[in-house]
Amino acid sequence: MRETDFVSGFARGLKVIEAFGEAQPRLSIAEASKLTGLDRATVRRSLLTLSELGYADYDGKFFTLTPKVLRLGHAYLSATPLPAIVQPHLDQLSEKAGQSASASVLDGTEVVYVARASQRRVMSINLMPGSRLPAYCASMGRVLLAALPQSEARAILARTELNANTPHTKTDPEELMAELRKVREQGYAVIDQELELGLCSIAVPLINARGQVVAALNIGAPAAHVAAAELAERYLSLLKETQAALRPLVQ
Repeated sequence: MRETDFVSGFARGLKVIEAFGEAQPRLSIAEASKLTGLDRATVRRSLLTLSELGYADYDGKFFTLTPKVLRLGHAYLSATPLPAIVQPHLDQLSEKAGQSASASVLDGTEVVYVARASQRRVMSINLMPGSRLPAYCASMGRVLLAALPQSEARAILARTELNANTPHTKTDPEELMAELRKVREQGYAVIDQELELGLCSIAVPLINARGQVVAALNIGAPAAHVAAAELAERYLSLLKETQAALRPLVQ
């Protein structure tokens, strides 16, 4: 892309929108500046513009996003048939497994949930379509990273903040690359409390009729109910059934 084609103000505005989240649903100008790394004057203009356009509310000190922001995400969900195709299959998978089931795609260093069928809340955060998790320590993230050329997966890990979320989290890049090779060979990934204590999950790639990995499917379960070592025996066949049923349907 040519430098003259890049609209820096638009890019900064999107960065400000992305600063909001479950942990920070309302932000002052100073807080948004710190989170985005942008100067206060730039952040102020971006936030006031969002407020003027109806994408944010401003009480004189704090800004909060309004439901109008959902139009941005809805545009993607409306233009992409994947969520609508996957959802009924996830509902069936979740019912058969008695656990929550999800589908996600890779976006940079994170996975983004595009569909979910929830049996019970097994994480401290409330996962739903649009939720994001770091790819390196999520089962669906491992599956999606494993589908990439090794050089590309390594580059993504290099850009990732490899935080130890729990004592079980793998953070060494070489150990993670070895784990991705294992996932590639066996065709599925298992996470044992690396993302959050008490949570285990198993994921498989969602492959289209052309053999391309387009997303990932997973089942998450409380570690107190199902040990990570038992996930494949209990749920892999169900995941593979869903994987096979969806293959001719996804692009």
